[in-house]
Amino acid sequence: MKRTDFSPDGDGGRSGSGGGEDEPADARVIPITAARRYGGGGRPGDDIEDRLAELLAFLRRRLNGEYEVDEFGFDPELNDKVLLELIRPLYRHWFRVETLGLANVPDESGALVVANHSGTVPVDALMLQVALHDDHPAHRALRLLGADLVYRLPVLGHLSRKSGHTLACPEDADRLMRKGELVGVFPEGFKGVGKPFSERYRLQRFGRGGFVASAIRAQVPIIPCAIVGAEEIYPKIGDLPSLARLFGLPYIPITPLFPWLGPLGLIPLPSKWMIEFGEPVRTDQYDPEEADDPMLVYNLTDQVRELIQQQLTRLRLHRGPAFSPLF
Repeated sequence: MKRTDFSPDGDGGRSGSGGGEDEPADARVIPITAARRYGGGGRPGDDIEDRLAELLAFLRRRLNGEYEVDEFGFDPELNDKVLLELIRPLYRHWFRVETLGLANVPDESGALVVANHSGTVPVDALMLQVALHDDHPAHRALRLLGADLVYRLPVLGHLSRKSGHTLACPEDADRLMRKGELVGVFPEGFKGVGKPFSERYRLQRFGRGGFVASAIRAQVPIIPCAIVGAEEIYPKIGDLPSLARLFGLPYIPITPLFPWLGPLGLIPLPSKWMIEFGEPVRTDQYDPEEADDPMLVYNLTDQVRELIQQQLTRLRLHRGPAFSPLF
């Protein structure tokens, strides 16, 4: 994402002039956009005018087809201007997400972010995307690997691809990481996101370690990531298995508010979130061919899982209560 830093034109940065009458008339002129950005001299309606102009320019580009989509269907402009914009209020104001360890995420090269999965509804995946796009110095786009179910749903599958998600298969993961992309995976899958509240912050099995094999083949680091806060947004206290089978879903949860309050029960509770990125686990010390060694893959998978579990325990203590006294 391009960012523009505005500075005074000409010699406006010179010291000692004092702004006297002999100073050139344009010496201290600052572009209007800069004045508006920093709140200096702009009219109350300037911000609204700027936003309207940006919206009209965005719509013009969309109508004229002047935007880029990669081979996986990722639309960076739509993702930034629309999709992430819709969930930023949740990130900033509802969950009040804090991030730690962003220096462990590379600015440009490929890497694999491996995180715990929880929350009954996979809101944690969206919050992780916002964290890396908005708070990382390089504003990195996270290319999440999703389950088949996501792409069988017409609207959700289409929007997922537009936001950079792709099918969780080794071929796609390898191609993305070799291109220098930041890839994200939740190895617990539905076992993690759908676990009962009584098992919160206990990692489930990490599957067969396919993500480790992909990282070894691509020679990129694995970054363990712990997400604290998602467990409390929809405390799952029961399940409706018969109804879930009818709709082809892995589960339909029962929470303290759903289905008792109807649509109101779908509002997530405002828990306090923290996301921590741990020190990278190197894979370039192995040969790419060693990705086919099941014992190596198993041991490295177990190592990453244990690192995340330790992060979760520390981070949960650091966060303290899940809910502010105000709630």
